[in-house]
Amino acid sequence: MHKAGFVHLFGLPNAGKSTLLNALVGEKLAIVSPKVQTTRHRILGILTTPDYQLVFSDTPGVVEPRYRLHEKMMATVKGAMEDADVVVLLLDAAFEPAPQRELLDRVPRDIPVVLAVNKTDRAGEEKLKEIGELFKDTAVSETVAISALKQQNLDRLLEAILRHIPESPAYYPEDTLTDRPMRFFVAELIREKIYQLYREELPYHTAVVVGQFEEKNTLTKITADIVVQRETQKGIILGEKGKMLRELGTRARQDIEQFIGRKVFLELHVKVRGKWRDNEIFLKEYGY
Repeated sequence: MHKAGFVHLFGLPNAGKSTLLNALVGEKLAIVSPKVQTTRHRILGILTTPDYQLVFSDTPGVVEPRYRLHEKMMATVKGAMEDADVVVLLLDAAFEPAPQRELLDRVPRDIPVVLAVNKTDRAGEEKLKEIGELFKDTAVSETVAISALKQQNLDRLLEAILRHIPESPAYYPEDTLTDRPMRFFVAELIREKIYQLYREELPYHTAVVVGQFEEKNTLTKITADIVVQRETQKGIILGEKGKMLRELGTRARQDIEQFIGRKVFLELHVKVRGKWRDNEIFLKEYGY
């Protein structure tokens, strides 16, 4: 009996969805940062064993849209929900649980929900008991306490998910990890370094677009544009005499080399595109 199905990872920003996806598939597919709203796209991560194939969907955390970009992100969340065989509601045990319970209203009634209480190492027994009471008599079929970062109890979470997955042949070849091309992950790794290196709101004003991606004999040559909204932001990205941009390039190149398994020549440029987050033409060009 072989099972296969689609699993939607769902929750507020910074609940740990990307960390959980990476832990479940055993590969860094989704970028991670302490800042909220790091994830902007739907990323599929595929876990295949002889007995089952689970297609996990990591999507942006749920926010009230302020820009056209946010609207597209929330449309992505809704689309992933409609495809799902089971929804994993990832709840951060360190957050107030009541606002997270309200997310259940967004899940169609016919889709089973597994509640994964994450970051349980930060919560005491009283907090976990409070969460249990709050979700009693809801659509949640079962609750599993996990730590995505420490990879604790993920086997129990998989068992809970598989109880709701139908019998089916695999949807993807067994060696497939994701549906995204290499260019996408290169852009995401650069964007991750922007979140790590620059403070406050600046990372939310940036997009990364990979232009050249050429595999030569001894290395891969990559050029990418970092898009910002204002000239002052361009100056911050560059830093004094280009120092910050060089640091960004070095860190990104190291991660890209590790990801693709070969030497990389990375060239970064900074471009200004006013109000790109509300511009339909720019959003489409940048893959949103």
